Amino acid sequence: MKLKLLGLAILLPFSYFGQEKVKNFCSGHKSKTNLQKSNTLSVSEIVETEKYDVTYYQVDLSMNNLSTNVSGTGEIRFVALETIDSALFELFSTLTITEIRVNNIPTNFSRNQHRVKVPVNAQMNDVFIISIDYNGTPPSATTNPLGGSGMTNASSPSWGNRVTWSLSEPFSAFEWWPCKQSLTDKADSSKVNITVPSNCKAGSNGLLSRVVNLGNGFSRYEWVNNYPIDYYLISVAVAEYVDYSIYANPAGSTSPVLIQNYVYNNPQTLPNFQAEIDATVDFIELYADLYGPYPFQNEKYGHCMAPLSGGMEHQTMTTLGYFEKQLTAHELAHQWWGNHVTCNSWADIWVNEGFAAYSEYLMLENLYPNQKNQDMLERHNDVMSQSGGSIWVLDSLNSSAIFDNRITYNKGSSFIHTLRYIIQNDSLFFQALRNFQSDFEYTTAGALDVKYRMEALTGLDLTSAFEEWFYGEGYPTYSVRWNTNNQNLIVEINQTTSRPLITPFYTNPIDLKFSRSVGGDTIIRFQPTSNSTQFNIANISSVTNLTSIDPNNWIINKTSGIFKDLSLLNIQDISIPQTNVQISPNPTNGPVNIKLNDSNEAELTVYDSKGKIVLFKSFQKETDIDLGNANRDVFLFKIESKAEGSKTLKIVKN
Repeated sequence: MKLKLLGLAILLPFSYFGQEKVKNFCSGHKSKTNLQKSNTLSVSEIVETEKYDVTYYQVDLSMNNLSTNVSGTGEIRFVALETIDSALFELFSTLTITEIRVNNIPTNFSRNQHRVKVPVNAQMNDVFIISIDYNGTPPSATTNPLGGSGMTNASSPSWGNRVTWSLSEPFSAFEWWPCKQSLTDKADSSKVNITVPSNCKAGSNGLLSRVVNLGNGFSRYEWVNNYPIDYYLISVAVAEYVDYSIYANPAGSTSPVLIQNYVYNNPQTLPNFQAEIDATVDFIELYADLYGPYPFQNEKYGHCMAPLSGGMEHQTMTTLGYFEKQLTAHELAHQWWGNHVTCNSWADIWVNEGFAAYSEYLMLENLYPNQKNQDMLERHNDVMSQSGGSIWVLDSLNSSAIFDNRITYNKGSSFIHTLRYIIQNDSLFFQALRNFQSDFEYTTAGALDVKYRMEALTGLDLTSAFEEWFYGEGYPTYSVRWNTNNQNLIVEINQTTSRPLITPFYTNPIDLKFSRSVGGDTIIRFQPTSNSTQFNIANISSVTNLTSIDPNNWIINKTSGIFKDLSLLNIQDISIPQTNVQISPNPTNGPVNIKLNDSNEAELTVYDSKGKIVLFKSFQKETDIDLGNANRDVFLFKIESKAEGSKTLKIVKN
């Protein structure tokens, strides 16, 4: 998802000049508030919801474009994964439940605020259908200060159209329909029926199976989705729309793919945006080449306009405020990165947003190449506007942290660019992305799953890159001394980092660009091994100058100077600084020893691959733990020194 800020000026029709472009279009609206916005179930309640597997959602709602009021029925079909006496789901407390049925039989239920518990008395593999009749007004940010705007009604400041639309990411689906808010439990399919005044259209996921004229000025739009779908990707949008549909022919699709656009029913809206909408064809065909076939080819891709300052990637039907190539490309890329394969925890939102943001760059690189360099430069500059920030979201119940524009989007996309540079083979890089999409199709995955697919195909060990750039914080600053000595080029690369107590050294290679009197400019890749590393390159006496560090902007970095030093004549043996933390063995069959190079008291937190805390302890100097070998996994060790304020994040394989 991408959001940008709206200007406060009165906006003229037929344009979007007032909608000032601020990267990232997606982050602002998803975060919604600076307050912590959490999944409000307790740990024990979450465990209770994991005792059943959702197979199907159906939502039948009566709505209009003038308010957020809803009334209708939500249906949850599920399979019991063990013997359970009740099923727990969520529906916001201000929505009134008038009746609940289990397998079409009315039943009693208990309710504690938004928690609803229904008796089912199920054995393992029993199938149940819970139907919930409800009505009311979904909360706003005022009535639910930790959330709100799961359902919103507003008028477009540019076009005047009034719209009611949903936006459930990350934790707001229960604000407008009954559901289980679990990333790892995708429904196998879904259906959304929306009854609206006949002057309106209603958009949602999948294919529009039919529109039923109900008489008395109302129509029902019936949308059927036959692909696995995560709870936050189910959507509705209601307004006076016109349908502008076009087709694309992406590689791997057996027939043309419908691109269905619900555009404001104004004489000038469609003409204003038609060329931008038509560009979606080029984008979907490009991404099919890069990532594999369009994942929902048997249904559609589409857009519903709504007055939000960017877009939200609802599966097969993005909701967005306007059409602009980077916004359109970003939301479309989510159909692969976020919808086809979804992050398995909000800590790993990079799988969704980092790759969607990098897809913007790839769109520019392939279709508007003269704009790509400025795009990446702006991303790097934004990241370096502050010194820290980890792409891995430690505070994964805080929506502002999840959708942090500087880190999740710009550092996240820049890290992918760096991985591409480290791999140094576009054929393997994009094949690894296609393999990832294929291996995890219609399921969920984490950042380490991306890492392992890249390593499997390239033969590289990317552990250091992930520990430094994904889990670590900050960026390097490089300075270079150089000289020529007889037929040799001598180079000394020095590196400092913006968060040395957290990430003291970046192990990635770095390019230097040299001018030569013979043969033209030359870019040479160097592999530093410490914060100060010297290199000797023989038989390259034609070098006349060192002109730039990282000339193609592959790495987030600053430079503090390039110096020709006539005293630099011989290679010196520069010692490699010892890391503050030693963890062994790694990989392990269970036991792990942790040693610190200081005597300060430290805290160890161990996370599993989905971001769940599995162990916490304080220790001094050295400690042993046992991960056990029953469940093979990858763990993240976070070690924080209380005295120094340093933090170390290490990937440990069990």
